[in-house]
Amino acid sequence: MTEVKIYCFTGWFHIRWKLLIVNCLLLAVVCLLLFNCRQKSDNSDFVPKPKGYNRIDLPVARYQQMTENHPFSFQYSTQAILKPDTVSWAEPHWMYVYYPKFNAMIQLTYKPLTGDKNKLSKLIEDAHKLAAKHGQKASSIQDLVLKTPSGKSAMLMELEGEVPTYLQFYTTDSTKHYLRGALYFNTALKSDSLAPVIDYLKKDVIKLLNTLEWKK
Repeated sequence: MTEVKIYCFTGWFHIRWKLLIVNCLLLAVVCLLLFNCRQKSDNSDFVPKPKGYNRIDLPVARYQQMTENHPFSFQYSTQAILKPDTVSWAEPHWMYVYYPKFNAMIQLTYKPLTGDKNKLSKLIEDAHKLAAKHGQKASSIQDLVLKTPSGKSAMLMELEGEVPTYLQFYTTDSTKHYLRGALYFNTALKSDSLAPVIDYLKKDVIKLLNTLEWKK
C-alpha cells in the first residue's frame, strides 16, 4: 500500500509541474501580445509636432499724415519712418517707408510724366517686367486693381513663395505723376513665418494708396 501511495503522489507532482510550465508559457505569450498592441497604439497616436517659428507681435495700426515736401502726400504707419533713398541712381522724391520693428520697408520711386504718354507706357511695362522677374521664384502671382475712395486706380501685384518682394504696386494720374512701390524684408525668415507681417503691411500699402494725393 505504501508503494502505491508514493507512486500516486509522484505522478500528481509531475502533472502539476507540467501545468505550471504551460501556464507560465501562456502568460508570457499573453504579455507579449499585449506589449505589441500597446506599441502599435502608441505609434498610431503619434503626431509629429509642426516646426515652430518666432512669435511676432503686431501693434495696433495707427497712421499719420506725411508732411515732407514731395509732389505727393499720403498717410503712413506710426510704426514707420520716412527715409530718403540713398542709392547712387536714386532720383528726387524716391524714399523708403521703413519699419524698424519688422526690418522691412516699402520702397517708393516717383517719376514726373509731364504729359508724356510714351514715358507712362514704358514705366508701366517696366513695372510688370520687374514683377515677372521676381515671379520666376514665386509659387504664385496675382494682379489686383484697387479703386481708391477719391477715384484713383492702382495696380497691386501679390507674390507668394521665397521671393525678394511680396507686394508691388503702381499708380498714376496718367498726365503728371507716376508712383511705384515694393515691399521688402531685410531678414532670412521664410515667407510662411512672415505671413502675418506681410498681411499687416499690405493693409498699410492699401492705406497709403487710399490716402494718396497728388500735388499740383
